[in-house]
Amino acid sequence: MKKKPHFDCVALIGIGLINSSLARVIRRDSLAEKIIGCSRSDATLEKAKKLNLCHSYTTDVSFAVEGADLIVLGVPVGANKQLAKIMGPALKQGAIVTDVGSVKRCVIEDVKPHLPESVHLIPAHPVAGTEHSGPEAGFEGLFENRWCILTPEETADPDAVEAVKNLWLQAGMQVDSMDAYYHDQILAITSHLPHLIAYNIVGTAYDLEVVNESEVIKYAAGGFRDFTRIAASDPVMWRDVFLNNREAVLEMLGRFSEDLSVLQRAIRWGDGDTLEELFSKTRDIRKGIIQAKQV
Repeated sequence: MKKKPHFDCVALIGIGLINSSLARVIRRDSLAEKIIGCSRSDATLEKAKKLNLCHSYTTDVSFAVEGADLIVLGVPVGANKQLAKIMGPALKQGAIVTDVGSVKRCVIEDVKPHLPESVHLIPAHPVAGTEHSGPEAGFEGLFENRWCILTPEETADPDAVEAVKNLWLQAGMQVDSMDAYYHDQILAITSHLPHLIAYNIVGTAYDLEVVNESEVIKYAAGGFRDFTRIAASDPVMWRDVFLNNREAVLEMLGRFSEDLSVLQRAIRWGDGDTLEELFSKTRDIRKGIIQAKQV
C-alpha cells in the first residue's frame, strides 16, 4: 500500500507545466504544510499567484530552499548546475532534492557535487506532458496513469527514495526505477528523437519555397498536425535536452538514418513487401501503447 507523503515545506524551483501541475496535486491532497514557488520571472510568479498555486513566491533561490525538506527542480536541465551552486549552502540537513527533467545523468553530474553530504539527491522523470508551458498550462490530472522513472544512485538513502516515490504515486503515477544511463538511452528513442524529427519536419515545410505558410496550415493532414503539436514544445527546454543527452541522441539518430535509408531504397525500387512488413510492426507497437493506456 502506498504511504501518503507529507512534507513541512516544498520548494518548487520553476513553475512550468510539471511543477504547476504538481503544486495543484500537493494542494489538493494536503501533502505539504507550505509550498514555495520560485521563478526568475516576476511575470511567471504573478500568474502563479493568480492561480493560487503556492503559499508564497520569490525570485530568490536561496530563500526558497531555506528550510524546505523537499526541493523540486523544474527548470531546463541546462540551468541545474548554476541553481545547485546557489542553493547548496542554503539547504537544511536531510533535505531531499529531486527534479522533473527528461535527462538524468546530467542531473547527477551537475547537481550532486554542489549539495552538502547530508542532502539527498533523488532524480526523477515524470513521463507526462503537453506542448504547452507555464503555470497556466498545468492541471491535476496530468500525471494520472503515467509513468515516473526514478534514477537514484546505489548509495541513495532508501527513505528519501521512498518519499519521492510516494509523492508520484499519490499524484496518480506508476513508478519505476532504473540506472540514469539506461534511462537516457531509452528516452533518446522514445521521446528525444521523435521531438527532433518533428522539429525538423516542420522546419522543412516552413523552408519550402514552393509552399507558403497559409498552404501548410490549410492543407495540413493529421500526421503533419501531430508533428506541429510536438514541435510547439518549449524550445529552451528541448535545446537543453539535446545538448545534455547528445551521445544517446546521436546514437539513436544514426540508427534512425540507417533504417530510413532502407525505406528509401524500398520506395525507389518498388519493394512493397518491405514497406508492408515495417508498417505492420509499427501498428502493433501502437496497439500495445493503447492497451497500456499510455495515449
